[in-house]
Amino acid sequence: MEKNGFKGQEARFVRRMVFIVCAVLLAALVIVGASSFLYIRSALKPVDPDDRTPVHVSIPVGSTASDIAERLEQKRLIKSAAVFRLYVRWKHESGFQAGEYELTRAMSMARIIELLKTGKSLKIGLKLTVPEGSQLVQIADLIAAKTGYKHEDIMKLLNDRAYIERLMKAYPDVLTKDIFDKAVRYPLEGYLFPATYVFADKKPPLPEIIEAMVAKTAAVLDAYQAAMKEKNMSPHQLLTLSSLIEEEATEKADREKIASVFYNRLRIGMPLQTDPTVLYALGQHKERVLYKDLQVDSPYNTYMHKGLPPGPIANAGVMSIKAALEPAETDYLYFLATPAGEVIFTKTLAEHNREKAKYIGKQ
Repeated sequence: MEKNGFKGQEARFVRRMVFIVCAVLLAALVIVGASSFLYIRSALKPVDPDDRTPVHVSIPVGSTASDIAERLEQKRLIKSAAVFRLYVRWKHESGFQAGEYELTRAMSMARIIELLKTGKSLKIGLKLTVPEGSQLVQIADLIAAKTGYKHEDIMKLLNDRAYIERLMKAYPDVLTKDIFDKAVRYPLEGYLFPATYVFADKKPPLPEIIEAMVAKTAAVLDAYQAAMKEKNMSPHQLLTLSSLIEEEATEKADREKIASVFYNRLRIGMPLQTDPTVLYALGQHKERVLYKDLQVDSPYNTYMHKGLPPGPIANAGVMSIKAALEPAETDYLYFLATPAGEVIFTKTLAEHNREKAKYIGKQ
């Protein structure tokens, strides 16, 4: 009886262990399967949906699917060469054409394969380059000149609250309620990132053009989320400060030192007194700001109002954004750009006035 009872317990133990092992293996298979599914699904999507910059890739005669996969992965046009090979086998894709291609990281794997099979490169209908330091009105002029849209219609959309609110839902981490502050001149000022944009159509829909620029801003700022949090800066504050740095900087300027001057002034409650904000308030472009200009009654006038202006006064490039987040450690309170483009930094008003007199005398 005891022997039979022991055998029964042993059998139950074995069954239980087999059940546990099977359950663990099944769970592992499910996890591996789900992970593989998510990985493959991600690999089929564009590397960067917001990056429409053309990337040149050459496909030599006699290239196999594996060769093509490696080239595309090296150019960061696809996320995984292995998934590309699997996809090609599964879909029985063949007949890839040798040639020179202009592809973008905004293309899905399926779209890239389609182009490689037909031997057609990306059709570039419109190539739009937005320079750093451009103001919203200037960008509207650029779009109008390149597409034929009326400047008035472009500005109307750029200020359309319903349209902007739709953009806010799509990019909530970048477009916040700050852009609708009553003192802000244009809600999207500073949010149309300086870059080169490529569209398949010669005259793409206006919302598509504008959203591409906002999407690029969102993509750029996403890399600086931790730095913004550390500095306790909102996207609006960051783009505002970056725009001041962008407008003050010359090719030879040290943006980090310019940023340090602004930080030092903000810390002691001293007005920023930056001329580009006065010109923005005036709505004019002038070689020199006159003393009478400093009296313009505007919330953007940083001679009259302390702190940052209500919003950006232009778009800012990556260098100015980095400088706004990583200013140099200095005790400078003044800087002056010389006619040669050099920027001279000083600590006291007396030093600043001495340098100002010296270089203004050369103008």
